[in-house]
Amino acid sequence: MTQTSSQHTQHYLVLDGLRGVAALLVLVYHLFEAIAFADGREEQDMFHGFLAVDFFLILSGFVMSYAYDRRWPSMSLASFFRRRLTRLHPMVVAGVVLGIAVFIGQGCMRWDGTPMSTATVVVDSLMALLLLPVPQSLDLRGNTELFPLNGPHWSLFFEYLFNILYALLLRRFSTRALTVWVICVAALLLMFTTHEAQATIGFGWSSTPSILLGGLLRVAFDYPMGLLLARWFHTHDRRPIHTPWLFPILATVLLLLLSIPSLRLANAYYEMVCIAVAFPIIVWCGARSDTPARKNAAVMTLFGDISYPLYAIHYPLIYLYIGWINAGVRPFGPYEWCTPVALGLIAVSIAYLLSRFYDKPLRRWMAQRR
Repeated sequence: MTQTSSQHTQHYLVLDGLRGVAALLVLVYHLFEAIAFADGREEQDMFHGFLAVDFFLILSGFVMSYAYDRRWPSMSLASFFRRRLTRLHPMVVAGVVLGIAVFIGQGCMRWDGTPMSTATVVVDSLMALLLLPVPQSLDLRGNTELFPLNGPHWSLFFEYLFNILYALLLRRFSTRALTVWVICVAALLLMFTTHEAQATIGFGWSSTPSILLGGLLRVAFDYPMGLLLARWFHTHDRRPIHTPWLFPILATVLLLLLSIPSLRLANAYYEMVCIAVAFPIIVWCGARSDTPARKNAAVMTLFGDISYPLYAIHYPLIYLYIGWINAGVRPFGPYEWCTPVALGLIAVSIAYLLSRFYDKPLRRWMAQRR
């Protein structure tokens, strides 16, 4: 994103750092999920960690509005879609390739031990490279995932859909119409989730109709909420926040919000408060940072650089971990805690290397060819 002033750079440097924190929290959430599976527990230690995805999507909508709203008079739809593909798809491909490698390394079998045909693996791989969800009849792992080679890609699929919807429709909405959209979808999402005990808004990852519909509602709130937040931000008085501690404060608040244990029947209400109130406030405050944060700048830049690569590629390592659990493999013997720690460090290292030597150079090359 091209910044027009040093002030804007400082604003969005904090948001870059928070995006990296959210990616790390998604990684930790999935590692805790695998640990809970290994221990036979239904609830894991970061119960609401999946809400980091909602934070991502709200932030994506905010940045999308900032980056593109004023460009449309001089930008075509084709140019917009090329820019979005250049930004998003290289890491989609990297995540799929890693997912294929892990699946083949695990013997090309579903979790129940059923071997999958080469033709099915090839078809699923091609669909994943095109970011197309697979039907249950082609599910490689037998867990009804939309993207069984890399489960979290479901949110990227929905982000692609809402990039298209933004370009064709949402950008044309008045602020009032966008506000009505956000309020109505929030009400629908809350009603959809509260009919079950211990319901949460953690929808989207599965081809099961109810989870798929819930995921659509979830993203239909998050992304337009970010667009609306950007509209408000640029039309209201926003006195800058002068503190070098803003990034660690906001990162700590985000961590605490996601670390709250299960609230049982109140989960959906708590999660709606997070995505409708707390996360927008965090984004708003992060965007208002106006303090040169030289000590934190390198950290925030690094977090921003690895955020998307980390999200796009980490989950095949979780498949690897679950496979070891199923097979009774203990890479570190009695020191079982070392396994998730090692996998987390490996995921961050791979994300950093891909960001520096693959994603950024490839995107620069693709941009030069536009």
